[in-house]
Amino acid sequence: MGTLTDRGLKAMKPGEWCSDGGARGSGTLAARRGKGEHVLFYFRYTDSTGDRGAIPLGEWSGSGGPLSLKAARERADELSRRYLAGQRDLGDILRDEEAEARRRREAAERAEAEMQVRNAASLEALMHAYVAQLRHRGKASASAVASAIRRHLAEGNPRLAATPADDVTPEDLTELLAPLMAKGKTNEARKLRSYVQAAYTAGKRAPRDPTAVPELRALRIARNPADEVASVGHAMVMRERALSLDELRAYWRRIEAMPDPDGALLRFQLLTGGQRVEQLGRLVVQDLDHEAATITLKDPKGRRATPRRHVLPLLPAALDALNAMTAPGLGPYLFTITGGESGAVYSTVQHRLSRVVAKMLEAGELPGGPFTVGDLRRTVETRLAEAGVSLEIRAQLQSHGLGGVQARHYDRADYLSQKREALKLLARLIGAEKPDGPMARALAGGVTKHRRYLSS
Repeated sequence: MGTLTDRGLKAMKPGEWCSDGGARGSGTLAARRGKGEHVLFYFRYTDSTGDRGAIPLGEWSGSGGPLSLKAARERADELSRRYLAGQRDLGDILRDEEAEARRRREAAERAEAEMQVRNAASLEALMHAYVAQLRHRGKASASAVASAIRRHLAEGNPRLAATPADDVTPEDLTELLAPLMAKGKTNEARKLRSYVQAAYTAGKRAPRDPTAVPELRALRIARNPADEVASVGHAMVMRERALSLDELRAYWRRIEAMPDPDGALLRFQLLTGGQRVEQLGRLVVQDLDHEAATITLKDPKGRRATPRRHVLPLLPAALDALNAMTAPGLGPYLFTITGGESGAVYSTVQHRLSRVVAKMLEAGELPGGPFTVGDLRRTVETRLAEAGVSLEIRAQLQSHGLGGVQARHYDRADYLSQKREALKLLARLIGAEKPDGPMARALAGGVTKHRRYLSS
């Protein structure tokens, strides 16, 4: 038992030292009162050079500190055993140990932080960042990629969606694609693989790409597992389905009788010549010229620095359909089923179309079988070609563009009159010609505020 007691510690004077008893040459527990009530414990010893050292142990609990006399003795006994074992320079040894412990703590904290970042950088996060990049660059494919993420990852495979992007293996991606292949959805599987591969490529490049969106740069993607996944077919299987004129007319009668805005959505897509849904979905009020009865689509396809303007005339029936899709005070989008709050996407249009197709099949109106939105686009071009519309005008109407230096750089004609005549011909072919609709009368009478979206 040492000579230090709680009573003795309490009676110490400021600056006074008191020591416990103990064997000589083994170090000792000591206490010193500082200013006021504070009493600090030390382990005192002689180092290898003969100098006296004092290792702070903590503040005595009797003066408000955390360390009791008993605990101080236990700590001093531990240091004494180390001292007797040959660790004469205990102060230096403890400082080294503390430094090493601090390095380990900091390393563990960094590893934990990196793990949190890694976990946050999930495959789903990578894909969403890639979509943000596509939208930032005005790419029409953004909506298709976002839809694929939702269906195949967020809803279809949440485990893989939550997996850190750098932990995803080629085997994981193979398992993602396999169910689609088993169902015969080869094109869908091919597209999904392409989306994932492109997202990883963009993520790897992002830290060195000043044009990359911040969400993508923040992920720090290191590898691309999709590179090791076998290709799912090098090209899309070319579809050849084009509706006959009778089928197309039956389709028009169906959507003409549909309640709006669903019916208006499908009518507008057809009456504008089978335009790409992605482009129609981006239409806002500012893209409508009510005096000229035209809309301006933005075509970002390809590697254009800026989207190509695609000006399209609107027939009276198309203007009526446009009016039927919007609602006062809701939002600016024109091609919509939400009154203008958001633009319609491909899956929305295809879903509405599929319900029409099902009824037509049941009624025996489709001897050629079911069709898709893309088939409608092909149908319009096919039927116009049969009616004598030139390849050049069909290309301009559907924004295929024309090849060659002259067409790309020098031909700035908008072909509005030719497009309008082609659309009039289409309307006559399907039985949709509407020369004196309410919108046509409004425009002819100079009314500029007939509908919300015509107001300035």
